[in-house]
Amino acid sequence: MLRKLLLLLQLQLPILFFISVSIVRVNSHQESGEWSCESGSEIRVDAEFKPGLISLDGQAEDWKDIDGFEFSLLPALDPHPDHEYKAGKMTVKALHDGHDVFFMLQVDGDYVYSKGKSNKCPSVSLMFRIGDSATYHDMGGCSQGRGSCTNKTCKGHEVDIMHFSIGSAIPGRLYGGNLVDNSEGNGGDRFGHLVDLYAWNPHCRYLDGLGPSGNDTSAQNDWKGAWWHSSFDINSGFVEEDSPYSSDGKQGTYYFEFSRPMRTVDRLQQDAQFTIGSSSKMSVAFWYPVDGQPWHGSGHYSVDCDWVPLDISSGNSMLTSTGPSASGNVSSAFALLLSVVSLCVSIFVGYRLFRPKSIPFTPMENL
Repeated sequence: MLRKLLLLLQLQLPILFFISVSIVRVNSHQESGEWSCESGSEIRVDAEFKPGLISLDGQAEDWKDIDGFEFSLLPALDPHPDHEYKAGKMTVKALHDGHDVFFMLQVDGDYVYSKGKSNKCPSVSLMFRIGDSATYHDMGGCSQGRGSCTNKTCKGHEVDIMHFSIGSAIPGRLYGGNLVDNSEGNGGDRFGHLVDLYAWNPHCRYLDGLGPSGNDTSAQNDWKGAWWHSSFDINSGFVEEDSPYSSDGKQGTYYFEFSRPMRTVDRLQQDAQFTIGSSSKMSVAFWYPVDGQPWHGSGHYSVDCDWVPLDISSGNSMLTSTGPSASGNVSSAFALLLSVVSLCVSIFVGYRLFRPKSIPFTPMENL
């Protein structure tokens, strides 16, 4: 009898383990209490028109003259100041060149890196509202579960997500959209895990082109990006054999730099579309292995507990706000001088043509 009970227990252990893991996964996106948010109305990210300024390499020198907004990083599921990220704040900068939009994220943090272990390395994500009903909280806010969320049942709740896990990414190297993954028609990145996703809620997230209604091979990863840390002592470039690239625990700042076309060829409602002179909604998330402990999916910090306005400014404002330039003054003076010279020449020519002709006097005796 005892042998049968032991055998039955052995058979049930895998089932109990599977159930417990499933519960952890389901509860990983549940708040500890009632959700509340007090977002500051003054916060916003301005993307000015600055063409020809950025080299996408993860380093911050190109951005030194660009203003950013500094955010406190609070836990996304429990945004209480007592649980703020202790190492520092995150500065978010943005600009555009009329074709692409660029982002720079700067956040202080001791250097940590474990090759191939993304949850033991820092990670960042950008999220943008697509659907008019998409909320920041609950990643789009569709009430449908994983088995029932579709582009019809969750219509209007779409959000666009870029996620960069650096565990397999070399500092300073470019990752994101590539020919291999884009040829398969999805938002993946098998080389550096800088992926392009969309979601309706935390349980319904998919790579662009993939989803519960089937795969669509017209999708692609439109993002490019790189990362860096201020403790690195070389600028000539790293290769994979240089890993871990620096010593763990070194104080410094992480830099994450990204770009994406303002308009994409998306026809599946999976990409946010940016328009010059208008405002979009965005958010930024940050994962860090605090005290060396691996982070989990919902254990991230966020720059705010609601959408942050992203203003895409027009280049016209830069042209009309400045006074007359020196070159303009010189041109005006030259035009005036040319007009005066032309007037004088015209008077002289007219005088020569129309002046009265004098007839010499001849005395009568000389006739």
